[in-house]
Formats: sequence, structure tokens, C-alpha cells
Amino acid sequence: MSSHILTNIQQLVNVRTPVRPLYGEEMSDMPSLENAWLLIEGHEIAGFGKMDALKKELPSVPKEQTDCSGRLVLPAWCDSHTHLVFAGSRENEFVDKIRGVSYAAINERGGGILNTVQKVKDITENELFQISWNRLQEVSKTGTGAIEIKSGYGLSLNDELKILRVIRKLKEKSQLEIKSTFLGAHTYPPEYRENHAGYIREIVDSMLPIIAKEKLADFVDVFCEQGFFSPEESETILRAGQRLGLLTKMHVNQLNSMGGIKTGIKLNAISMDHLETMNNGDLNEIKNSGWKGICTLLPTAAFFLRMSFPPAKELINAGAAVALASDYNPGSSPTGNMNIVIALACIQMKLLPEEAINAATTNGAFAMSLGNSLGTITKGKLANLIITSPVPSLNYIPYRFGSNLIDKVIIRGRFIG
Repeated sequence: MSSHILTNIQQLVNVRTPVRPLYGEEMSDMPSLENAWLLIEGHEIAGFGKMDALKKELPSVPKEQTDCSGRLVLPAWCDSHTHLVFAGSRENEFVDKIRGVSYAAINERGGGILNTVQKVKDITENELFQISWNRLQEVSKTGTGAIEIKSGYGLSLNDELKILRVIRKLKEKSQLEIKSTFLGAHTYPPEYRENHAGYIREIVDSMLPIIAKEKLADFVDVFCEQGFFSPEESETILRAGQRLGLLTKMHVNQLNSMGGIKTGIKLNAISMDHLETMNNGDLNEIKNSGWKGICTLLPTAAFFLRMSFPPAKELINAGAAVALASDYNPGSSPTGNMNIVIALACIQMKLLPEEAINAATTNGAFAMSLGNSLGTITKGKLANLIITSPVPSLNYIPYRFGSNLIDKVIIRGRFIG
């Protein structure tokens, strides 16, 4: 088993044991070690400590060493909400939005999600895999070590399976930790626009059984929104997924507050995502329900769509566990760079740097059911790590939002480049 040691680390960030999701005011706590070392053996973190105790704690120091003087070492980002497997781009719709055309209007004329659905239909599975692999390589170099990827640009049995099989191939080839989500309930395909019950039957009776049989998904998700899937329709689909062993995620409260929060709590969703549109009733539901899932916020989507940002501080004050994710997709967040996500969370949602980084590491891992293996500096966890460039402090990362401050990325104990 190969061994490698990082030495003279200016600050080893997010050192925790034991590990669980962080709720409310816990999110501002960032346990760290100054002037530290970290030992990697094989794929895992094997130990860490202060440099002045290195010889005592580690009598046999590995020959393979990396000097991290002036640098921070922290867990790699855990991006728990993406749509990374897609075809084409939608820059023309980007211009339409600048001209004032609404998201709903674009969707109604066959744009939006349906635009990308057609582009996925028009290419082969191998072509879709290659462009998705290139995106995955790109985000890994910006520090992402774990990622959730949704389907939802198929909206038919064959094309949903195409996307989910591409995700499976990415899992098999990549060293990143990848989770797969079935989002057949992303919107209604044109042939079912006036027959919602028919499409829901297609999802429940045709898609989900095959997906479960082939073990193509870890989670089931629904876009619970006006003009898309109602809370009642969402519950039907999500319960069908649960019966087949899939954990529940939800797109909820992106554009409207319409009861989706209650549905997510009732179904014990592992995460409820978006939450741009929250009223006091929604916040009280989360605060008083005893629900222990994760509120996943997507600031780059709000930024790109010029929407109000999710009420991150209000959620934290309500005792919620908040995660941050990129929502990487061609229509509302065409970036998977988690460094931008963290900076926007601080600048626009007024999260402290500690809160934002905890949201993008610890809570992001738990939003993917990966909290026991990723998201913190903990002995025995996978060595998915970021080594920064020389920086004066943790606060400098979101402060210098336009600069690449990542020097090296380690995935499963190996440097990637």
C-alpha cells in the first residue's frame, strides 16, 4: 500500500470525529489544525496531527512527501445536486432571458428542459458519455471529489435509461464518488402535456421497475412546482421509488411555495433542493417538524436566473442543515465550479466562510448519503482533498471569488491534474 504525507500545512480545515450533519449554529464551527501534517495510505486518510509532534506520533515518515507551507488543506467539494449528463447548450435562451422572456414562457414554447431533451434524443449513448466525461474531468480539477448526477433530460423510457446508463459508466470509469438520481418527473413530455396521469403511470409502472432492477439509480427526485408536478403527483412518484428502495430527493420551492415542503417532510426526503421561494410557514415547517434531512441551496441558479437567493441565514436560524451545490445544467446554471457557488453563498446569501465550506463539504456529503466516507478530515475516510495555493486565511477563498486558488486536488489518495 502506497503512503504519502502532506507536511507543514498552514491550516488543516474541517477536522472532525465523530461526524454527522451540521444543523443551525453548528455550521459556523470549523475545527482546524494549524501547522499540521496529514498521512495518506492507499485511498484513505490514515492520520494527522501537529508538525511539532510528527516524529513522536509518526516515527516512520513516508519518503513521498508534499510540502504545503502557506497552504490550506481541506476536504474536496461534495456537489450534491447536478444535471451534468446533458447534450448541447442553451445560450440562445440565455439571451432571451436577458430580453425579458420568462422561464415558464420558454418552457411553454418547447424550450427549456424540452430543448435539451431533444438534443439528448438526437445523440448516441457513447457521444453523451464522452461529453459528460469531459465535464466531469473539468469539475474535478476545480476541487469536486463527489457529485450527484440526475437524469431528467430523457422523459421517455429509452432516453432516461440512456442517461442513467451514462451515469453508471461514469461511476465505473471515474475515481470520483458519484451518486445517480432518477428525475423522470422533470417535466411532462409534449405527448403527455394534457395527460399528467398517463405520464405518471409511465414513470411508476414502466420506468421505475426497470431502473430499480438494473440498479441504475440511488435516489428518486421530482420537480415539484406549478406547471410541473403537484405535491400530490410528486408523492405518488416518490412513494413508488421508495417501495423499490430508492431514497427521496425533491426539487421544491424554486418558483412557488405550494405545499412541497410538507410533502418532503412527510416522505423523510434525504434532501429538499432549491428553496428560493420560502415563506414563514415553510420555515416553521422545517423548524418544528423534526425533519433531519438537508436543505440544498443552489446560488448559481438564482444568480443566473436573476431570482431572489435562497434564505440561507433564515434556514440556519431555524436549525436546518444547509448544503450548497452547483445545479450544473444547460439552462439555469451552466457551471459546475463549486468555488463560485461558495463565493456567491457568502456574497449574496451572507453565509460566513465557515458556514459555506461546511455546506459544500460535510453537509453536501450527507445529502448524498456519503457522510461516513467523505466531507471531513477524519481518519479512515477517503483521501479526497484540496490543497490551495498560498493564501493568508480560509476567508480568502470566497473573498478572491474570481481567482483559481486551488493548487492541487487529491482523489482517493492520488493527485489528479
